[in-house]
Amino acid sequence: MSVTAVRGPVTFSPTYLVLELRRALRNRRTMIFLLIMPPVFFLLFGHGYKDSEPAAFAYVMVSMAVYGAMIATTSIGAQVSVERSQGWTRQLRLTSLRPTGYVLTKVGAALILGVVPILIVLGVGASMGAQLSAGEWISVAVLSWFCSLVFAAFGLFIGYLIPAENAMQFMGPVLALMSFFGGLFQPLDQMPQALQDIAPWMPTYAVGLVARSPITDSGLTVAHVADLLLWTAVFVAGTAVLFRRDTKPGLMLVGGGLYGSGCRIEGGGSV
Repeated sequence: MSVTAVRGPVTFSPTYLVLELRRALRNRRTMIFLLIMPPVFFLLFGHGYKDSEPAAFAYVMVSMAVYGAMIATTSIGAQVSVERSQGWTRQLRLTSLRPTGYVLTKVGAALILGVVPILIVLGVGASMGAQLSAGEWISVAVLSWFCSLVFAAFGLFIGYLIPAENAMQFMGPVLALMSFFGGLFQPLDQMPQALQDIAPWMPTYAVGLVARSPITDSGLTVAHVADLLLWTAVFVAGTAVLFRRDTKPGLMLVGGGLYGSGCRIEGGGSV
């Protein structure tokens, strides 16, 4: 019986990150979510404010930039469910890439792709005459991107929680409902009082407040940041629990050999 050692563990692989991005960009549905849906939703919900209420127009513009980043980051994280059902995550455990490296790669790919809808929506808003200072443009772009981290964690949480056949169907309606009740689709002060009372309980409410803070009277407050961090902690904690359950150590029979922690045992021997 021979033992073939595997090289040292890898916590993060730039090569795998590039492959993850290439695979996402080849997916037509992902490209529709990245390139088409965010500006279309912005025009749908914001065009009516263009001439009459410039502040509301800017509000919806930033909210739709956040919404686009939410869709991008969540969809990447939710792909975990599909990969788990296909056995891809098990195959990766036979390589030197640590399970935590797999999660970090997903987060990195989600954050990189989240930049795309933000730039597109803000570009459309600028071309339609949105009036922001240079500092405000930069601030809302950076904060919108930063806030998308919450939904990268949310996507991973759902990816480990929901079966593959249901995860993607579940994500779209849930994100739309959270965005509607959280005040992303229209200014909160123009919504019924009942919806205004519900909004603070939505993660999208905290995300929107932080992203829009450079262009609102309230600005960025400690309460806004604390709310954002709380939701991030909730999703990260949920992901961590499910992740540990999914990566319990054990041996797998693959290609006639037993694979375990860092080695392959040739033949039919037992460990």
